[in-house]
Amino acid sequence: MKIRASHEVPLQLLKDSKQFNDYDYCLPHLLDLHPEYEAYFRQAKEEGRYIIMDNSLHELGEAYDTKRLLYWVNELKPNEFIVPDVWENSVYSIRNAKEWSSINLPKEVTKVAVVQGKSYSEFASGYQSYKWFGYDKIAFSYGASWFAECFQHPNPYIAKMMGRLKTITNLRKNNIISDMDRVHLLGCNLPQEYLYYKDFPFIETIDTSNPIIHGLEGIRYSNGGLLHKSNQKIDKDFTQIVTPKQKEDILYNIEMFRKINNI
Repeated sequence: MKIRASHEVPLQLLKDSKQFNDYDYCLPHLLDLHPEYEAYFRQAKEEGRYIIMDNSLHELGEAYDTKRLLYWVNELKPNEFIVPDVWENSVYSIRNAKEWSSINLPKEVTKVAVVQGKSYSEFASGYQSYKWFGYDKIAFSYGASWFAECFQHPNPYIAKMMGRLKTITNLRKNNIISDMDRVHLLGCNLPQEYLYYKDFPFIETIDTSNPIIHGLEGIRYSNGGLLHKSNQKIDKDFTQIVTPKQKEDILYNIEMFRKINNI
C-alpha cells in the first residue's frame, strides 16, 4: 500500500498545497477563525479531494468544542474524522472513543480513534478496545512520553521516534495490529521516521507540518533528515506572510521528505 502524506501549511500556502499534498488535513478550530480556511475546505470538498479532519488536540491542548466538531463534520462531511482523545490518558480516550462510536455521523465519514497512554499495556488495551468498538482506522501520535522510555537514547527526538516505531512493531509482533488494519500516523519527531514503516502495509496515511515549520525557520533537511525538532506549531502565526526564500525552503524540504522516506 502506498502511504499518502499531507503537510499542514500557513494560510498563504493553502492553494499551493494541492500540488504537493496527497490529501487535505483539516484543523477544525481554524475553520471558525479564518473564513479563507473554511472557503478552501468547502471548495476541496466540491472538488472531491480526500479530507481528514482532526480534533485539534495537538494545537489546543484539548479536543475542540464538541458542538463545533459535530457542526463541521456534518457540514463538510470529511472522508475521515479523528474523534476526541485525551493526551496520554488511556482511560478517558477509550471512554471518548466508546461514546463517539455510537454517535451518528454522515455515512461517508470514517471515524478514527487515537491511541493514548503511558505504557505498552495501555497502548495495547486502547488499540484492542477501539477495534472492539468497531473503528476501521486507528491513529498514533508522535509525542507520547512513553516512547522515550521504551527506546532510550541521548537524543530525545531519536528516542521518541524509535519508541513509536518499537511500540507499533511490538503491537504487530503480538498480533494486536494485523497487516489488514488501517493506521494513521500523527506528526513525527524527525522527518526520516517514516522510512522505517515502509514494510508495514497497515500504515495508510501520515500528516506532519515538519517540512513546513523548518522551512519557515530557514532550516533545510540534509540527505538524512534532521536530528532536532522545532517546537513551533503550524497554527501559530497562521496568517504570516511567507517570503519567497521561506517558500523555496519549504518546497525543498517537502521534496527531500518524500525522497528520504521513499514516498
